[in-house]
Amino acid sequence: MSDVIVVGAGVVGAACAYYAARAGLDVTVVDRGPVSGGTTGAGEGNVLVSDKEPGPELDLALLSNRLWRELAGSAGGFEFEAKGGLVVAETGEIQRQLTDLAAKQDVRHEIVPAHALRELEPHLADGLAGGVLYPQDAQVQPMLAAARLLQHGARSFGHGALHLRLGVTVTAFIQAGGRVTGVRTDQGDILAGAVVNAAGTWGGELAALAGVDLPILPRRGFILVTEPLGEPLIRHKVYTAAYVTNVASDSAGLETSAVVEGTPAGTVLIGASRERVGFDRTTSPAVLARLAAQAVALFPALRDVRVIRSYCGFRPYCPDHLPVIGADPRAPGLYHACGHEGAGIGLAPATGHLLAQVIQGRDPDLDLHPFRADRFPADGDPEEPR
Repeated sequence: MSDVIVVGAGVVGAACAYYAARAGLDVTVVDRGPVSGGTTGAGEGNVLVSDKEPGPELDLALLSNRLWRELAGSAGGFEFEAKGGLVVAETGEIQRQLTDLAAKQDVRHEIVPAHALRELEPHLADGLAGGVLYPQDAQVQPMLAAARLLQHGARSFGHGALHLRLGVTVTAFIQAGGRVTGVRTDQGDILAGAVVNAAGTWGGELAALAGVDLPILPRRGFILVTEPLGEPLIRHKVYTAAYVTNVASDSAGLETSAVVEGTPAGTVLIGASRERVGFDRTTSPAVLARLAAQAVALFPALRDVRVIRSYCGFRPYCPDHLPVIGADPRAPGLYHACGHEGAGIGLAPATGHLLAQVIQGRDPDLDLHPFRADRFPADGDPEEPR
């Protein structure tokens, strides 16, 4: 019997397992697929504060940003790059909006006038009105990050331990005395004092097995990957202001915005698209062409660079764009760590850290009320504004 079962071996589940094991708990991680087999394996690895509106998600992002930097020193090996993010504006009005947002966020930033953009990014297009530089923005290799967290968690912290069971499908929850006390799987029952739902895009389906509703929907996104370049072309994570708008959008239709960044391997990652089409993985040449055109408009030097592949993933979307973190009062013994949409990689350490505190009966470092599981009425809309 374990102290904690974590369902999901993506980066959020890995972080939950890591911090629970570090707290001295015995943890079993269960996943029907491999490590990072879902959304994590299709992510860019963004660790961002720049795209967050002031409020609980930004607070979570700032805590997570600090924890990622600590992990890079203690559990590294996952290509942590403290590269900073540069948000660029096409017009003077958009630049004013970016400046106003940065002031409200109250995080480290630098207003960049148009004439100074090329000092930061020599290959940017002409005609941009300026931008805002966020030094705290960073990037990790998400699959490596999840693997390293699980590997380090498996090394005993005090009396804690971490066990990994892959290729195991959860089919039901075990309940006794009005509490969730474990999971039933296709390979037998596993008992525990607490079960963590870190199933990402499938978090709603898993919650339903316990008789509770979480309105988590898949939001598809494509990424283009270029051939490796001999010399770095892009120094920061660079994106247009439209990306911030798209992140906060409730639209089910297709939305795209230019997001461009390099990797240690020399490739360039190009996004981002968002659309709610269920779990349809069909490649859309029209979306890929739009992403490529937007990237070239931002960095004309990419026009002569070849794309070697593309891939898609599904962000776990909640109607109010906030994740679900904490104990579920409707099913005692069940805890949630899902619904992070496209920010799961960036928010993973804070999620795991806070949830470990809650499972131990401690007061968490941040107020988890905005992330509570029962905030959605029957129609799926949040009861309170963000």
